[in-house]
Amino acid sequence: MNDRVSQIERRLDRRIPLGCQATIRLKSGESIPAECVEISVGGMTLRSSYVPGQAEVLEVIIASPGGGIARPPLVTRLEVKRCHAVGQGLYEIGGTTVRVVG
Repeated sequence: MNDRVSQIERRLDRRIPLGCQATIRLKSGESIPAECVEISVGGMTLRSSYVPGQAEVLEVIIASPGGGIARPPLVTRLEVKRCHAVGQGLYEIGGTTVRVVG
């Protein structure tokens, strides 16, 4: 038996599956569509056609999940920690929340 704790179990923050529409807003003002796959207190995972640089800080706007009361979007600054291809021209971007803007 292996007593090591898996990568997911070692995380301090619980990750919540989300699947909401999101937008990545670059410093140039360009907006890129994305999907927020999961979110936690400390960060999130996005899927998008955009390939960020390591440690790049992105502004991410996450739409309120459908089916409930309409809420304003969550706006955060996300520092990129990882990015890898998942197929069909999409990339999975994982990062740490640097700041909640609104």
